[in-house]
Amino acid sequence: MRMRLRHERGASAVEFAFILPLLILLVLGIAEFGHAFQVQGTLSAAAREGVRAMALRNDPADARAVVRDAASFLDPGITDAQISIKVVGGTATTCPATDAGTTAVRLTITYPMPFLTSFFGSSVTLTGTGVMRCNG
Repeated sequence: MRMRLRHERGASAVEFAFILPLLILLVLGIAEFGHAFQVQGTLSAAAREGVRAMALRNDPADARAVVRDAASFLDPGITDAQISIKVVGGTATTCPATDAGTTAVRLTITYPMPFLTSFFGSSVTLTGTGVMRCNG
């Protein structure tokens, strides 16, 4: 019995060495997914705030400023080139001042989110979209 235990003395260390990379991969994956989930929620909220500003005030520059302010903690920050504003359902390029009917505005943010670690690559592109009828 004693001889048998002596021969299996390093078995747990070897088993741990086999499992450790899988555990590290799992922890890194959970951290990256949690970060991406949080950034996606921020992008959705920023798009919702920006499209509301555009639908009510009809000023694309103001809508972009609202988006940048709503997602100010993202690093790197959101640029104007990453924000797309389109009026849909009508012939106008901006929201009509009165009688909007079914005209709506769509704001889309495209954000290349950098990973916390470079283990899964350098970045993944996330989008946030908001749609609102013109004039609220």
